[in-house]
Amino acid sequence: MINNIINDFINKKIIIVGFGKEGKASYHFIRRYLKKIPLVIADINDNIKNNEELSNDPYVKIITGKNYLDNLNEYDLIIKSPGITFKDIDTTKIKDKISSGLEIVLKYYKDKIIGITGTKGKSTTSSLIYNILKENNIDTILLGNIGNPVLDYIELLEEKKWIVIEMSCDQLEFVTYSPHIAVITNFYEDHLDHLGTLENYYKAKLNITKYQNNNDYLIYYDGSINLKEKINNTLLNSNKITVGFTKESNVYCYDNNIYIDNKKVFNANEKRNLIGEHNLINIMLSITVANIIKLDKIKVKKAINSFSPLEHRLELVGTYNGITYYNDAISTIPLATIEGIKALGNVNTLIFGGLDRGINYDDFIYYLDNSNIDNLICMPTTGHKIATKLKNKKKNIYLVDTLEEAVSKAKEVTKKNTICLMSPAGASYEYFKNFEEKGNKYKELVKK
Repeated sequence: MINNIINDFINKKIIIVGFGKEGKASYHFIRRYLKKIPLVIADINDNIKNNEELSNDPYVKIITGKNYLDNLNEYDLIIKSPGITFKDIDTTKIKDKISSGLEIVLKYYKDKIIGITGTKGKSTTSSLIYNILKENNIDTILLGNIGNPVLDYIELLEEKKWIVIEMSCDQLEFVTYSPHIAVITNFYEDHLDHLGTLENYYKAKLNITKYQNNNDYLIYYDGSINLKEKINNTLLNSNKITVGFTKESNVYCYDNNIYIDNKKVFNANEKRNLIGEHNLINIMLSITVANIIKLDKIKVKKAINSFSPLEHRLELVGTYNGITYYNDAISTIPLATIEGIKALGNVNTLIFGGLDRGINYDDFIYYLDNSNIDNLICMPTTGHKIATKLKNKKKNIYLVDTLEEAVSKAKEVTKKNTICLMSPAGASYEYFKNFEEKGNKYKELVKK
């Protein structure tokens, strides 16, 4: 199938938009097979002109600066990196030209692809499904938004190999193919800075199922009201399977047992590393995928119970001076932070705050006011804004400007034998490159 993909590039005027991890994967893939085909690389960052690899490529033209997205209509193929937003340009005349690594793989490998998206839980669910497949000795590979650009691994893909791909809204925005098995964890308000409106965000996510047929499967959590409403109001051709906490769902959890076709398939009372209701949803979604593929139930159970939370997702940092610290830097929306607090219990101090992306925090403020958390350490920018709206005078509210100050204050005020949780409820890239950098810095400071 590599030859079919390469044929899509021949005799076309091609531009790669964005030269981060995905853009580099696109460039390297093309150059492995078409060393002399002319390419244009466009990026707002002038530093790519210093890239040695590009400087030594005589068939590359580089466009940088604030106008790097001008004149996209001149190209036959626009390979867009997911980190680049087109929300401020008119894509009406170019949308049929826009492609990506994900689009390419979906076009040629769809029947063996399990795609996972959602506002929260997609990385954990993707990794859990991958772990279940590996435990069942299934030849598989984990790609996508989790950090592995698909075009870097395309030579490893075969028709017999299952491919698990985490798919972000940015990656799904312009795709015109959907995976054989689509999993949607939930829909909540997020990424308005990239897609402009909530409707655009939901529309992009639903591309994971939009192009499925009646041989394909859509698995989703029907307790997510926004998600359920959007699916009910969208004409879809796939076989829909719901998971939830009532017997109306096709796959449901009742009394901490998971049932498929009213038959118990998993006892969630047994010891496992994935805690909290949100992780029970991730487990139900993963079990449903395993059931479709007809995997061994004992091995599925073993894979789930042995699976450890991913880094920065309710990650136990350690206990120091009687205080247990957790890192939940991945939680960049309010609901995720709330779920983390509920899952842990005994949270005495919460460190939160991040970039203001226009998300509504009213429910979060109400939750904090009525929670048992004593200490609220508020970081810029959202944390400072939320602090002015909290009404419970019994709370200890601390405004800090840096993560260093936040951790120092937490060490000072958190009660012994309780938990200090860092869960931003906002994006990290106001002061940090990403949530991973913020989480790593938090862990470093806690251990000092």
